[in-house]
Amino acid sequence: MVRTVLCFGDSNTYGQVPGGGPLERYNVEQRWPRILETALGAGWHIVEEGLSGRTTVHDDPIEGSHKNGRRYLTACLQSHAPIDLVIIMLGTNDLKVRFNKPPSEVAMGIGCLVHDIRGLSPGPAGHDPEIMIVAPPPMLDDIKEWEAIFSGAQEKSHKLALAFEVMADSLEVHFFDAGSVCACSPADGFHIDQEAHRQLGEALAQEVVAIGWGNG
Repeated sequence: MVRTVLCFGDSNTYGQVPGGGPLERYNVEQRWPRILETALGAGWHIVEEGLSGRTTVHDDPIEGSHKNGRRYLTACLQSHAPIDLVIIMLGTNDLKVRFNKPPSEVAMGIGCLVHDIRGLSPGPAGHDPEIMIVAPPPMLDDIKEWEAIFSGAQEKSHKLALAFEVMADSLEVHFFDAGSVCACSPADGFHIDQEAHRQLGEALAQEVVAIGWGNG
């Protein structure tokens, strides 16, 4: 039996190279979802679903409504079902000045996605899949030319992990703080580099195994 894991995230799931352009991307084997798959070994299928600029539930007035994670999530879940585990790592883009959201409301956006997943029940035999909320690593103080877009986000980003953990506890889903194992690159202050992808992928593999899957 092969278990399917959907990794639903933004540019740090897409694998955008820190300090590079939007299409400068780490090779597939260097990105954390593939590292996760390799670490888990046989019997696991990882679906990469990363989009640069993706938010939790907000249409982006500049980059487009397709950056709204909630708009695409339903189709994504149905096209890859049955799914055993959904890993959500979003939130950084919600901190842009144009959205003006506190960490608590970013966590609420994550909560909406969890409710949407459970509303579809895209797990095996029509059950709910396991869900894991991953807090992105905090932004660095120096975010280069991105300061105007993310002004004030640095401080908020340090509060996301706690807000996400509280939300995860209330919804009874799994939680992991990416900042506990990796950090953003100083090349731009909010993307993770190749080493961080390795650290995150390997750490998440341990978290996935720890869920306990039994024989079903």
